[in-house]
Amino acid sequence: MLQNNPLLAQLKQQIRETTPRAEGVIKATDKGFGFLETDDGQSYFVPPPAMKLVVHGDRVQAVIHENGDKTSVEPDTLVEAGLTRFISRVQKREGRLAVVPDHPSIKNVLKARIKNSLDEASIGDGDWVVSRLVRHPLKPEDRAFFAQIDELVAKADDPAVPWRVTLARHALEQECPDAGSDWPLLDEGLERKDLTTEPFFTIDSEKTRDMDDALRIEPRPEGGWRLTVAIADPTAYVEEGHATDLEARTRAFTVYLPGQNVTMLPEQLADDLCSLWEGKERPVLACILEVEADGSLGDYRFFAATARSHAKLAYDTVSDWLEEQGDWTPAAEIAPQLKALRDMTEARSAWRAEHALVFKDRPDFVFELDRAGNVLNVRTEQRRIANRMIEESMIAANACCADLLADKVGHGIFNVHRAFEPEKAEAAHEFLTAQEIEVELEALSELPRYKELKRALESRDDAWLDARLRRFQGFTSMSARPGPHFGLGLAAYATWTSPIRKYGDMVNHRLIKRVLKGEQAPAEATLALTEQLTERRRLNRMAERDVKDWLYVRYLTPAAKAQEAFEAEIIAINRGGMRVRLTANGATAFVPAPMIHSDRDKVAIDDKEGRIQVEGEERYKLGDVIRVELVEAREETRSLVARPGA
Repeated sequence: MLQNNPLLAQLKQQIRETTPRAEGVIKATDKGFGFLETDDGQSYFVPPPAMKLVVHGDRVQAVIHENGDKTSVEPDTLVEAGLTRFISRVQKREGRLAVVPDHPSIKNVLKARIKNSLDEASIGDGDWVVSRLVRHPLKPEDRAFFAQIDELVAKADDPAVPWRVTLARHALEQECPDAGSDWPLLDEGLERKDLTTEPFFTIDSEKTRDMDDALRIEPRPEGGWRLTVAIADPTAYVEEGHATDLEARTRAFTVYLPGQNVTMLPEQLADDLCSLWEGKERPVLACILEVEADGSLGDYRFFAATARSHAKLAYDTVSDWLEEQGDWTPAAEIAPQLKALRDMTEARSAWRAEHALVFKDRPDFVFELDRAGNVLNVRTEQRRIANRMIEESMIAANACCADLLADKVGHGIFNVHRAFEPEKAEAAHEFLTAQEIEVELEALSELPRYKELKRALESRDDAWLDARLRRFQGFTSMSARPGPHFGLGLAAYATWTSPIRKYGDMVNHRLIKRVLKGEQAPAEATLALTEQLTERRRLNRMAERDVKDWLYVRYLTPAAKAQEAFEAEIIAINRGGMRVRLTANGATAFVPAPMIHSDRDKVAIDDKEGRIQVEGEERYKLGDVIRVELVEAREETRSLVARPGA
């Protein structure tokens, strides 16, 4: 046949090799046309007819067409599909089935079929489903887009849609694991010290059920403090390799969403047998830390124990009492400990500020929901003294864990954070130099010198500078080998204080127990495991952000209709406008360039510098706090639109 003619195939190949071409990713617009963005920063116009052959996110090769002074491209080869597995809504019209991808930049209506194992009658118009693209017009033998519905996520009227759709989007589990109720303590060959008469206490949010840390503190006669940290011990129940352990390994973390938690361990363990409930004896892994009067850490000792919390305390209640507010008074055996813990916290904070690094306090925004999932309020929770007391205690305990594992084992699950990604360090150095900040390139990758730089930058209190530097900074990753944590200013950091909710902490518990028993440690964690832990943490954070965005849109719809004004911080600037965070409730909104000035040509946006000029004068920059008015709440894209206020 003609299409199999080798001479024709050779001719087509010659034409391809001599025709100007480009490869890049498709960026769609809501006006029908799009752009092909290449890896080297080039942007080519894709006309509406050609956009019918692609979707936003497709990586394609395209033919470049020159027409006078206008250049456009025509995609002809699919390199990688932008859509593979995706969330969509069902569209049923006159017996025809289609799906619409749930994506702000994809408006395509895709013909679809339902997976054989699903009941077609159970899936109706508007339902949320997991779909998979099975045909693409740029694939050989395919002439059009076609999708398959693989899973029903939620009915259109399900009040749990924001949670179910978000979890499904990120391929996260919808429910807590269930593994029965018979959980005897394992015989681990460990001697457990009896601490049940010691007045340990917990401090958490009032509604917390999975309490995994309890504290005991005593001032030392020679000055300083002796802090005992008792941590819940799920590995006392869950044997390595057990089905529950393997499930926890897969989940990696408990997912915390507004109004819903999806636990890593079965609730029977997470919220009951392992949780350090007041008055309940629990197996724990403990550490005694000697804290010097100046806040530096001295000796430490890990051991297995049985402990009993004598008080379940809440952050705000403890903070109020320490600040001499409210009527609550702690028990006589707890009160002096809270004051000692406060004093130790202030000493540790001062020591870390001088010798390590301290994060700036940011408030938490807590959603108050009714049973149907409607947002009643968004409450601001400041980082008060009781929050800092627990934070400082956990940082100290985790620093000791990192030291123990590095010294006695040589590996574990470490949190490693580089200040700047290697490929961005040079650009960061150039940026700092342009700001007349003299620093050697090597200082960006050496912890002691970086700490000096960071403290110098913080003394400037320059919000624009902080925001611009974040473009170059790296992310925290999980590593089997010790490495520096630049964010904390520590040479190594390994968490063991949240084993109910973090699988990496369970791994570290088992390694600590090996050390206590004098046993040889197993092989270090595989790269596959550490990468999975890093990726699952990223997905969890994205899921939390996505649910919050959805709830914010619902909560602020009345405010948008009333065009209510808010104070907001500029957190990002791109070619299309600026993104702001409302300081009253933490919601983010986008201010499009046309909202900044009615004449778009009078708005000059420098996204690299993070500055916006209006009519030739600088009006906005990253870090600025401005007034904005909400003008639109779009639930279909979970986005808020604002304009600059008066």
